[in-house]
Amino acid sequence: MSENQSSIAQTTTYSLSASMAEFTIPSPLKFLVSNIKQKVTIQLNNENYAIWRLLTLKLFSTNGFEGYLTGSQMPPADESSIDFRLWKLVDQNLVSVLFSTISPAILPYILNLTTAHEIWKTLEGRLQPTNRSRVIQLKNELHNVNMGDSSMQQYLAQVKGIVDNIAAA
Repeated sequence: MSENQSSIAQTTTYSLSASMAEFTIPSPLKFLVSNIKQKVTIQLNNENYAIWRLLTLKLFSTNGFEGYLTGSQMPPADESSIDFRLWKLVDQNLVSVLFSTISPAILPYILNLTTAHEIWKTLEGRLQPTNRSRVIQLKNELHNVNMGDSSMQQYLAQVKGIVDNIAAA
């Protein structure tokens, strides 16, 4: 490596290190990133949006990040400011957290989105059971549930899942 290339590499490394030294990642964010799989134990799919949404929103809210999902925590206007860079660091970590709780079947809907708020709104628009037909479908499923070869625990879990989705709709 030439002396000039070495100097550029050292400058780039120093710039990244110096800029990251400006930030202390908030403890609640570290907790959220480290523990999301233990707290949100289901992966979002087409059938469990209401439950996934409730678990995820409660966890984000408890840790002070609900605004990143709802859009009330907007990025600072000055994109060159330290505040904007910190907002972006937090938001991108939250995007990673969201991705880790979403099934591969749902990911294509959101892969091109860049903020946690955009992801949240898109998922809400695509998956929220806002119409009456979804409730009717769930009630029909509940009516037609049978135990079959399932254990009592599996049967009751299936019934509870349907009832929870009806209640959340």
